[in-house]
Amino acid sequence: MSDAARLRGMLASGSPVTWVMTGDPITQGLFHTHGERNYVDHLHELIRGDLGRVQDVVMNTAISGWRLDAILDDFDRRVSAWRPDVVTVMIGTNDCSTKWPERLVELADFSERIDDFIDRVRLWGAIPVLQTPPYADLAHAPDRARLGSFAQEMRDIAGTRGALLIDQYSFYEEFAAASSFDGDPVPWGLLSDAFHPNAAGHAALALNLAGGLGLVSDGSRVVADLSARVDLARRPRWSSQPSSTHEHPR
Repeated sequence: MSDAARLRGMLASGSPVTWVMTGDPITQGLFHTHGERNYVDHLHELIRGDLGRVQDVVMNTAISGWRLDAILDDFDRRVSAWRPDVVTVMIGTNDCSTKWPERLVELADFSERIDDFIDRVRLWGAIPVLQTPPYADLAHAPDRARLGSFAQEMRDIAGTRGALLIDQYSFYEEFAAASSFDGDPVPWGLLSDAFHPNAAGHAALALNLAGGLGLVSDGSRVVADLSARVDLARRPRWSSQPSSTHEHPR
């Protein structure tokens, strides 16, 4: 049975589901949301509120500055200790960086680690969900120039391994194309700095993730609110460009 079919069956059964969402600072979702909810918080409200799945548990175990090797090294605490049914990982923004030469991650190494992550999650009996990192302002973050290649690697592995994929990179890229007034390819309305999503950016991540996981229902208050936030962020660059490209936290 495919992971997608397993997830549909799991949700249809009505049995409680434990969701673990891990990754780097984008999933941790601190600082750049300026006190508003991050995408995991939005999923929590959608799952346990709108969908009435009150016995579900939604955990955020992401850590700022981390790469996939660190998650694998701490897999018990980040993932398996919570006895998950579904595990999402959004990763790649730090892995692709060339800013720390002593920690340079080659694309082949990243690929092997994604494979390892899928194997470990499935060995536990859970469903792995890969999320590509969101599209960024690479002109102001040149050390992340490999971001697109790392996102493509996740797509390729998901296809080969039959894993669920939420393509946040393409979602942001399409947002930029649809909202640009001057051909600028950067999704300014969704970014706090060069690559960290702002509150609207987290609404976009949540909306795309909810759709990919089959969590969108007719009349959902949360989905309507997320959609409105994303629509509001469709503004020309001059009114929505981040005022800073600082990189704290990573």
